[in-house]
Amino acid sequence: MTSDTRELVRSTALRLFRERGYAKTTMRGIAQEAGLATGLAHYYFPTKDHLVQELYLDVNLEHARAARLALEAGGDLTERLRAVLHASVDAFADYHGFGAEFVTVAIRPGSAASPFSDDSEGAREMVQGLYEELVAGAEPAVPAHLRADLPELLWLAQLGVTLFWVYDSSPGQRRTRTLIDGVAPLVGRLVRLSRLPVLRGASEDVLALVRAVRA
Repeated sequence: MTSDTRELVRSTALRLFRERGYAKTTMRGIAQEAGLATGLAHYYFPTKDHLVQELYLDVNLEHARAARLALEAGGDLTERLRAVLHASVDAFADYHGFGAEFVTVAIRPGSAASPFSDDSEGAREMVQGLYEELVAGAEPAVPAHLRADLPELLWLAQLGVTLFWVYDSSPGQRRTRTLIDGVAPLVGRLVRLSRLPVLRGASEDVLALVRAVRA
């Protein structure tokens, strides 16, 4: 019964987020819609931020499912990155109407909905694992000195694309699709060029900076 009640609160909240947006969805409204006491809804999810984090997990599960199907087709880094980024936009599509509210919540310091929060660790590791698969399966192989760090950099690039998508008002978010189709080959080209001695040093400097910031 406990897991059923939690799922009822969760599914009701995600539906209301899609229908009403973040601001107009309250914990009281979620509880009423689910036929539960407000205190019981708070028992499972202390704040709306925790429910937004559940939305983030749901979207990333859908993203991972669709992206892995695309990755099974093989391909070079450009093709695989393009497929995974398009799958991410597809997974978020139903929530574009309140994307700006979602970002506002996610960037608030201490928010459970932040992709960098402890609460989002599971979703973050799942998507970074997806990018590890993307890099590991690319043909031709990604240069060895990039393989460990490139998945995280590609995940950060996905966050940037998602932020662009949030504010993209073009029909069907066409501009975001155009951005993906332009960024993927650019990344593929830079990765290939990093094999050259003249650029390998610069790429290693970038990776060293990323590691220093992350530490």
